[in-house]
Amino acid sequence: MTDWLNQTISLAGIATTWLEILGFITGAICVYLNTQQNVWGWFFGIINAVLYAIVFWQVRLYADTGLQGYYFLTSIYGWWMWKFGGRNHDGISVTRTPARMYPVFGVIFLIITASWGFLLGKFTDASLTYADSALTVASLIGQWMMARKYLENWILWIIADACYVVMYFYKDLHLTAILYAVFLALAVGGYFQWRRDLLRDAATV
Repeated sequence: MTDWLNQTISLAGIATTWLEILGFITGAICVYLNTQQNVWGWFFGIINAVLYAIVFWQVRLYADTGLQGYYFLTSIYGWWMWKFGGRNHDGISVTRTPARMYPVFGVIFLIITASWGFLLGKFTDASLTYADSALTVASLIGQWMMARKYLENWILWIIADACYVVMYFYKDLHLTAILYAVFLALAVGGYFQWRRDLLRDAATV
């Protein structure tokens, strides 16, 4: 089974594997459903995290591999928050990120990026240690913000996804790079969709 999933195939001239293809499909479904605030997006997020943990381990992007474990856990958390969170335990609505959170995010980003990048460079054979770490930390923050339905999570994802496209093309993960280009487009659409929902909810209060 593992050999079949890792078998190299050509898809429209792009060298890839069935494992990466399954990751592409589940990832695209996950993000699309998230833009629609559909709780089933988290289910596909769990599957996607498992698949891409294997993909990234194989190309020595260890920070991204660890990120998939975080995605797995936060997908469970996000599903619970979207389904049962809030005062009445009937789910949460889109809100803006509290201003007090931005300094916290900044400190977390700088400290963890620097320390994680240093440790990966010193003790592993990881590739692109600081770039991989920076994007990983940005994704950690963005995923938590999405689970809380903070509108600005999409802005962070737009920036991170654009950088991921470049990194994955560089690592010859061409299908994954295309997937993140799709994520980038979905993140732009997600921002405007959630913003409309936020304004609509505010108007009905």
